[in-house]
Amino acid sequence: MTGAREVVVHTGKDELARSTAERLAGRLADAQAARGTASVVLTGGRNGNALLAALADPAGTRARLDWSRLDVWWGDERFLPEGHPDRNHTQAREALLDAVPLDPARVHVMPPSDSRYAGDAEAAAEAYATELAAAAGADPTVRVPAFDVLLLGVGPDTHVASLFPEHPALRETERTVVGVHGAPKPPPTRLSLTLPAIRAAEEVWLLAAGADKADAVALALAADPGALQAPAAAAYGRSRTLWLLDEAAAAGLPATGA
Repeated sequence: MTGAREVVVHTGKDELARSTAERLAGRLADAQAARGTASVVLTGGRNGNALLAALADPAGTRARLDWSRLDVWWGDERFLPEGHPDRNHTQAREALLDAVPLDPARVHVMPPSDSRYAGDAEAAAEAYATELAAAAGADPTVRVPAFDVLLLGVGPDTHVASLFPEHPALRETERTVVGVHGAPKPPPTRLSLTLPAIRAAEEVWLLAAGADKADAVALALAADPGALQAPAAAAYGRSRTLWLLDEAAAAGLPATGA
């Protein structure tokens, strides 16, 4: 495991969203100041969408970023038709993306099920992997960009992206994107970055809020990074891994861990 792991606990889910939005805007603004561009991998779910809504606040942090120089990727997607309300992309547009001046060429959407891939999740995953490799640069051995921040929501079962405990996709070591079939929560077919792709990020931030996440957080932070029973434990960044929690989600941690 590489990168320092830190745990930050907030008083509630609203503070978690606001504080993380400020933290994210600052991290991406710093990357733009250093390199001219920045990249972020979005996550869906209630915590991911709350973060995006906080970032969209015109009176808040969004003015700190040059949105035209930001690359936006996704960690996973529900393999549903374009515009379906359950797609992470649809929810992200409603929460933030439609409100900010992004360069459409820099918004890298995972293919929907009604695209040219005609319901073929494996072909859609391969297409996204190709897009990632093209963005990574000329070196053919580098297949994923070094994302500045990769966001992950932690599920009550410790799943991250669409990598579920003991699921075949969790064991993938070569491909960067896979089609996920038979997911234990609907819809059963999804697209997901794999652990090797997640671990290419400079920083991985894991978000969890609510009492229903407390057991998952405690298990993941205590588990071995190679444990197939706790995918969140296996998600880490090259330079930093940040667990961003509210008090309810952190309730199962030792006092010294919070």
